[in-house]
Amino acid sequence: MDEPLATFAFIAVLGVTSMLAFSARWFHRRDVLPHLEGWALGDRGFGTGVTWFLLGGSIFTAYTFAAVPGLAYGTGALGFFPLTYTVILCPVLFVLLPRLWSAARETGAVTVADYVRARYDSPALMLVVALTGVLATMPYIALQLIGVRAVLAAGGLYPEGPAGDLALTAVFAVLAGATFRSGLRVPAVISLVKGVLIFGAAFGVMAVVLGRLGGFGAVFDGADRELRTGAGGGLLLDPAQHPAFATLALGSALALPMYPHVLTAAFAADSPNTLRRSIVAMPAWTFVLGLFGLLGVAALAAGVVAPVGNAEVAVPLLVRELLPELASGAVFGALAVGALVPAAVMSVAVGALFTRNVYAEFFLPHATPKHEVRVASWVSLLAKVAALAFVFGLREQDAINLQLLGGIWILQTFPAVALGLFTRWWHRSALLAGWAVGMVVGTVLAVAGGFSSVVAIGPALLYVAVVALATNLAVAAVLTPVFAGRAEVAS
Repeated sequence: MDEPLATFAFIAVLGVTSMLAFSARWFHRRDVLPHLEGWALGDRGFGTGVTWFLLGGSIFTAYTFAAVPGLAYGTGALGFFPLTYTVILCPVLFVLLPRLWSAARETGAVTVADYVRARYDSPALMLVVALTGVLATMPYIALQLIGVRAVLAAGGLYPEGPAGDLALTAVFAVLAGATFRSGLRVPAVISLVKGVLIFGAAFGVMAVVLGRLGGFGAVFDGADRELRTGAGGGLLLDPAQHPAFATLALGSALALPMYPHVLTAAFAADSPNTLRRSIVAMPAWTFVLGLFGLLGVAALAAGVVAPVGNAEVAVPLLVRELLPELASGAVFGALAVGALVPAAVMSVAVGALFTRNVYAEFFLPHATPKHEVRVASWVSLLAKVAALAFVFGLREQDAINLQLLGGIWILQTFPAVALGLFTRWWHRSALLAGWAVGMVVGTVLAVAGGFSSVVAIGPALLYVAVVALATNLAVAAVLTPVFAGRAEVAS
């Protein structure tokens, strides 16, 4: 780290955030006995402002803010599909989350698997939803750390060797200690810091970049020249890319609300109307994500050369080149804080899922609320430790591959979670069979394709998760009348 002012700003941002993380324990009553709803959902007491920051901070992860400009830098127009899916995501959230909140509150559900258990009276379906959520979330936590490490290394703020790993461990240890004690209240508090920092960084860096490069016209002209002379595509989609773009956007928009960390943040709201108001304002986060995507285009125009296979560092390199040391350190601090919020919510969600839907359901049905909180706290801590071990012990590509599989897997819970909100037609055994077929089809297609997110179906390239979901729904639709008929005969 050869830029002392940048290092100072970076440490200052993380230091203030760490102090706020530990202050979260002051935001709950000390005379209330511990219970999982309080630890994992903040007693379902978050208002519109906190819910907007927490939900947005959980959905728009640090890896997203690094990956989207990296995709734009490396592939051009195709890299902007996350913007499309976050636009689609808002109405999906608006329809699903308030209904799920109401259903969860009526049944006393703390996790989405609790809701599935109550809705279908099926421990097996509950278990597969819980385990799928845990499996899909674990590489997601690791990916946050990998994204931050890559960004900081490009910014010159990550020491080489064990010193850098120790620094990353120390930052995560602060988060782990605070979350262990206070649960979801920790990311709720630091999500406020994340929102201010990320929004400020996006607008500030964009203003500097446009001033230095000569405005939007010069940026797009320069980027188009770079893309045409390289192998990265162009600023306009080729017609052959339309099916891939559309299914990636649609599949991602349907998958994201199924992730446990998103549902945990949603269940913590104090009412369905609070969720609706928060979701209506969610496009502001999409706008900021769009600014980060444009920074990837600007990095092309500025002639930034990212290492092969590491396009996500293009914007950090641009920031380091154009901004003063103090400002660049603050921007990198904002991105690091951006990883802490979703990682904390994810670990809390994993702890709650395992405790409620595996441990208490199958091993200790009469666990006291205090015991559940203790188990969830330790599982949450172990999830963070496992993510760190993954980051240090395996290749970055392994985490990316597992995250790809996680997106495919989590979408296979959509029929059980979402469709049951609108109809009671689907049979629980048919949904279980559809889930199993979708998991197998999606995994086989992804692995056989070299962990590509798209697969050729006839002349079109389609998102693997959408193909698997279509298979899932087809199996469930065919088997529902069969199982329903057998149930009628048996009765």
